[in-house]
Amino acid sequence: MPLLEVYNLKKIYTTRFGGNPVQALTNVTFSIEQGEFTAVMGESGSGKTTLLNIIAALDKPTSGEVFLNGKNIVSIKEKEISAFRRDNIGFVFQDFNLLDTFSIKDNIFLPLVLAGKSYEEMIELLKPIVARLKIEDILEKYPYEVSGGQKQKTAIARALVTKPQLILADEPTGSLDSRSSSELLHLFNEINNDGQTILMVTHSIKAASFAKRVLFIKDGEVFHQLYKGSMSNEELYQKISDTLTLIATGGAHSE
Repeated sequence: MPLLEVYNLKKIYTTRFGGNPVQALTNVTFSIEQGEFTAVMGESGSGKTTLLNIIAALDKPTSGEVFLNGKNIVSIKEKEISAFRRDNIGFVFQDFNLLDTFSIKDNIFLPLVLAGKSYEEMIELLKPIVARLKIEDILEKYPYEVSGGQKQKTAIARALVTKPQLILADEPTGSLDSRSSSELLHLFNEINNDGQTILMVTHSIKAASFAKRVLFIKDGEVFHQLYKGSMSNEELYQKISDTLTLIATGGAHSE
């Protein structure tokens, strides 16, 4: 059974002032196996972020279903959603979403505190992750005292510390310089090679070329997908570039 199953997802937004409804997702169906690293690409307004928000249980679809490890996210009761999200999904955002009044260590601890873990348990979970991300030396600092790359590593540590079934990343390299971006993407590859499932929304062809599969969304639907297979990052980069050109020029997709 796939880890994540998305069926016939549709999302229509109605505007407050009676304007035309906006259809963000039309009929999205795909699945993700345990241990996959999948990127989602598409032009602005294609529905990528809406899709991610529904999978994250931050938004509800107009119709359709989303199953995470067999559990239907769409039907989870409102009062249980935040606990479900905290226990099963890790988030990495473009703008880090760190609390400036918390130290780096306390930012990482936050989901564990909310889950009621003891300090001893939290330290045990923290140690291997910060060693892996090489951020032991900044744990007592505050977000405004560290670089963008270190902030994103903190966000990744916070996402990983609960041992989630799925990591969702929304434009994770969007606020980083090219060196920090490369470091982050190599890190995602390592984490994925350890068995962590990752779903990443990105505009960056370079970021997507690190994934094992790329889904392309066009007009609210899955338009095409590419599997990396034995391709190098450079070869996949070229294929992604060609596909995006095809989408932009309105061409028909081909395998």
